[in-house]
Parts: sequence; structure tokens; C-alpha cells
Amino acid sequence: MSEQQMAEDPGGPSDDPGDAGDSPGMAIVARGLTKRYERGPASVTALDGIELDIGSGEAVALVGPSGSGKSTLLHLIAAMDRPSAGSLIVGGTEVSSLGAAAAARFRRRVGFVFQAFHLLDSLSAIDNVLVPLLPARQARARGGLAMSLIERVGLAERARHLPAELSGGEQQRVAIARALVNEPRLLLADEPTGNLDSATGAAIVELLLEVRRDSGATLVVATHDERVAASLDRRVRLSDGRIAG
Repeated sequence: MSEQQMAEDPGGPSDDPGDAGDSPGMAIVARGLTKRYERGPASVTALDGIELDIGSGEAVALVGPSGSGKSTLLHLIAAMDRPSAGSLIVGGTEVSSLGAAAAARFRRRVGFVFQAFHLLDSLSAIDNVLVPLLPARQARARGGLAMSLIERVGLAERARHLPAELSGGEQQRVAIARALVNEPRLLLADEPTGNLDSATGAAIVELLLEVRRDSGATLVVATHDERVAASLDRRVRLSDGRIAG
């Protein structure tokens, strides 16, 4: 899913179906969660009967090799895809039953950090942060927040630079600031250190944990790096689309 799709939302935060309850973070409950992809006459099962509970405000690592189902699970939690079977409740909302407009509103309370950054090459760092706030009236209204986030991730002097003028670590920091601009109750990160050296990756993980501590948001990180996983509250290990052990 592109940044534009993540930004689509005809309503405001008050319309968000994930805003139930007083806790700042979103709890996640999966029961029998299954995702199959049909490829011609064949069917590939990416997730197979997942049973999972993640508490509000918890920091959880999804670990396992490539193809184990980590990214698929994140996409389902973010309502970027729909399961083939089972139940998935996020922040009190059964996300698998949401229509397109309701799913778009739900995603406005979820921050997603991708391994590949997905910055728009023609936009400056600050303008990339503002992408989820489109249309323009929302971007203007919250421009001050976007700049404060750029400052928080340590890029105040680089706010007007294009992605090509930034290092990999700096681009990932812009991506984190973009994920935070809607003040999410749930922060998802898919291999956020995969394209970074170990020192820069450690700094990115610390930044994510700092955000979680300050905001109370739930944090779920898909990673194959045990050092990243060790810094979170607990691990959930996936293997061949199932929870292992």
C-alpha cells in the first residue's frame, strides 16, 4: 500500500472506529486468523490459524525467517489487507469486517514504518511527513506538528532536503516522523532496521521505543534481528504462517 492509500480518509479523528476505550494504546486479539493467496489454480497460505493477544501499550517483536508471515500479519492488523478466515480485533474494532471508508479512517490511527522507507522522491523531508495529512487543509492545520516531529527525530536542519540528499538512517527517521503525524495509538514497523547498519539500526529502535514510552502506543515490530527483538517486551515467533512454540 502506498502513502497516498494510507492517507486516504474522508473523515477526521472523531470518526475513527478504533477510538473506543480510554487506553492510549490499541490491544490486539487474533483468533484463528488465516490468510490465503490464490495464485491461479494454487493457493498459498501465508497465515494459518494464528491465536495472538497483544496488550494495550505493549512492545512486541514478531520474529521469524522471511516468508514466515510477519509482514502479512502486520498488514492485516493495519487493515491494509483482509483475512481469509478468523477474527482480528484491534482497539475494540473487528477490522476484518470494515468497509473501505471505515478501514481508511481506522488507518489514520495507525502509524506504519516500512523497511524500504517509501518516501516520495520529489518532496522534501517535511513534505513527506505531511503526506498522510492530505488534503492540503489538514496539512496546513498540522504543519507545526510535522515540524516538531522532524525536530524530534533529529532532522531539524534537514527538513527541506530531498530523500536523495539524506542517508538511509535519516530517511528512516523521516519515515518514523511521517508515521507519527496522526498521533497513532498503534505503531507498526516492518523490518525497520533491515536496510541500515547496526549502529544506525540500534538508534532507530531506540527512537521507536522512546515514542512508545512517551505516547503509550502499542508497538509491534516485525524483525529477523534478535538484537532488535531483545529490546522489546516479548517475542512472538512465527514459522510457516503459524506461531511457533
